[in-house]
Amino acid sequence: MAQNKTMAIAELLTVMARLRDPQTGCPWDVEQTFDTIAPYTIEEAYEVADAIAQGDMTELREELGDLLLQVVFHSQMASEDGHFTFDDVARSITDKMIERHPHVFGDAAPRTTDGQNQSWEQQKAVERARKSARNGDTPHSALDGVASALPALMRAEKLTKRAARVGFDWPNIEQVLDKLREEISELRAELTACPDPDRIEDELGDMLFVMANLARKLGVDPEVALRRTNRKFTTRFQFIEAELAREGRSATQSDLTEMDALWNKAKQAERAKG
Repeated sequence: MAQNKTMAIAELLTVMARLRDPQTGCPWDVEQTFDTIAPYTIEEAYEVADAIAQGDMTELREELGDLLLQVVFHSQMASEDGHFTFDDVARSITDKMIERHPHVFGDAAPRTTDGQNQSWEQQKAVERARKSARNGDTPHSALDGVASALPALMRAEKLTKRAARVGFDWPNIEQVLDKLREEISELRAELTACPDPDRIEDELGDMLFVMANLARKLGVDPEVALRRTNRKFTTRFQFIEAELAREGRSATQSDLTEMDALWNKAKQAERAKG
């Protein structure tokens, strides 16, 4: 079995190398760079998450393959430039996992899930400080390592989580809700004054940031929560379209009052299903 796994990876690496061959490879693949491939890498990660949300194991297998291809693609380009190889990538993450799990691969005492989470965060903090020192970045910040390319809502939640670790956090939920009400009031004030698009964007951003912080305090992943609501909105709106289509009409031939009534009908149908 181990040999088959190795052969499968080796075959994929060979395919990628051939695709990138300047003389006989695919022109599109040859032209790509880290920057041009990065958006596809992000997209594939989301498609993996979507397959998981749908519970579709066949789709998940396919999407994991697409994501693995992204790792291989970046590794091939890095190898061509003499930076690192796929083996280096695999060895790096293997070493990191062993280092972060001394209770499994070493002689450290067994840990509970909470204990492992705490140890994991401590180890990551050490790694961030080490990386900062290696790169000559000073001073070290508690926010180091929160990737700027993350989706904004996800990054906001991670930033507040990092700040909370050093004590910059509201003690309870009610204070976060008070801050949210304050931000809503400030947005309303901007809307009732002479509207300035830049100020409105700023205030709306503040409100969304507090919402991300509220999600963290509630133990809810804001990205997961919003994806869930997106799916719910899609299902209900498509219900409206289907009901109107039964009468030979489209949404543009309806009005808000009728569509809102159909929206409520969709909600009732969801409740009936449990």
